[in-house]
Amino acid sequence: MARTFVVIAAVLGGLGVALGAFGAHALKARLAPEMLTVYQTGVLYHLIHAVALLGLAAWVERGGGSAATVAGWLFLAGVVLFSGSLYVLAVTGVRGLGMITPFGGVAFIAGWVALAWDAARASGRGGLAG
Repeated sequence: MARTFVVIAAVLGGLGVALGAFGAHALKARLAPEMLTVYQTGVLYHLIHAVALLGLAAWVERGGGSAATVAGWLFLAGVVLFSGSLYVLAVTGVRGLGMITPFGGVAFIAGWVALAWDAARASGRGGLAG
């Protein structure tokens, strides 16, 4: 599972940089400032969770439990739902897509909670010193 998360993190990272550059160069003159901010928020959360997924892969490799695996998939779901809906909202202006964004936010939060749960239980598995 760790290798899968590294691959996903690498793809998300590269895609996040590409989408950030696209927003900064191609969309800057085309979007209203508030929509550009929406787009940039999507990129920020996208990249943060790509890096978080990379760290989570290292945790899984060291013996992280099933909650860590759940956290990884929740981070991916968060990027797709939260960042993806913000990208589409900013580019198309379709406000109805904003209803999807909170589900992505909940996925991010649930992922962090699952990771915390896994880390708290790790001392019993020998996965975390101390």
